[in-house]
Amino acid sequence: MVAEATNEVARLEAAIADLEAKLKPALLPHDPLDDRNAIVEIRAGTGGDEAALFAADLFRMYTRYIERHGWTRETISHSDGTLGGVKEAIFKVSGAGAFGALRHESGVHRVQRVPATETQGRIHTSAATVAVLPEAEEVDVRIEDKDLRIDVFRSSGPGGQSVNTTDSAVRITHIPSGLVVSQQDQKSQLQNKIKAMEVLRARLLDLRVAEQEAARSKLRKSQVGTGDRSAKIRTYNYPQSRITDHRIGFTTHDLSGIMDGHLDPVIDALKLADVEEQLGE
Repeated sequence: MVAEATNEVARLEAAIADLEAKLKPALLPHDPLDDRNAIVEIRAGTGGDEAALFAADLFRMYTRYIERHGWTRETISHSDGTLGGVKEAIFKVSGAGAFGALRHESGVHRVQRVPATETQGRIHTSAATVAVLPEAEEVDVRIEDKDLRIDVFRSSGPGGQSVNTTDSAVRITHIPSGLVVSQQDQKSQLQNKIKAMEVLRARLLDLRVAEQEAARSKLRKSQVGTGDRSAKIRTYNYPQSRITDHRIGFTTHDLSGIMDGHLDPVIDALKLADVEEQLGE
C-alpha cells in the first residue's frame, strides 16, 4: 500500500505540474497575431557552402514540421546554392496558429559538424538566419503609392518560357523605411509584384511590432518573441547529437528527430518560457 501510494503521489505531482504549465497561457491576453499565417525567411550565413547546406537542412526541418501540423507551405522566393544548399528561401505557412507556433524561431541558428566537403574530419561552425513574420493584412499596414519605388528587370537563373526573356522581375523599395523586396520566381510581372507586396507588408508589420516591443520598459532577458536576431539562439551539435536553445537553456539529444520536423518539445518550452517571463516568474 505504501509503495502504491508513493507511486500515486509521484504521478499526481507530475500531472499537477503539467496542468499548471497548460493553464499559464490562459492567464495572459491572447495575442491576435498568433492566429495569423507566417512568412518564414531562411538565409545562409557565415560558412560558405556548409552554411547553405545547413540552410537547406533548416528548410527541410520546417517543411516536415509544417506537414506534421497539417498546414500548407507556399514558396514565395527560393535561391539555390551549390552542392544542393539553399542561399535563401522565403515561404508562407498557412494554418491555424502558424505564426504563434513559429514566432520564436527568429534568430541565428548555428551548426557544429564535419562538413561533407571536409577531408580531414575537422568540425566546422556555420550559421543560418531565420526570420518569422506575421502575414500582414492591408488594414495592418497602410502603404501609400508615393512611398514606393518600383523597378522591373530581367529575371536571372534557370527558367523556361517568359523567364530571362522579359522584364518580369520586380524590385520594390519602401522609401520611408528603406526596406527593399525583390521577387522574380513568378511568371509575370504582376504576379511578382503581388508576392513582393505581400513580403513588404509582412516586414513592415514586423518592424512596427519590434518598435512597440522595444519601447516597453522591461526587455525580456530571454529575447523570446522580441524579434532580436543578432544573437545565436540555438546550436545544432552533430557530433554529440545535441540541440541547445541558448535563450532558455533547453537541451535535447534527439537531434535526428528535431531535424525531421519533431519541433514541438522545443517550441512548447519556448512558449512556456515566454509566458513565465510575461507573468514575471
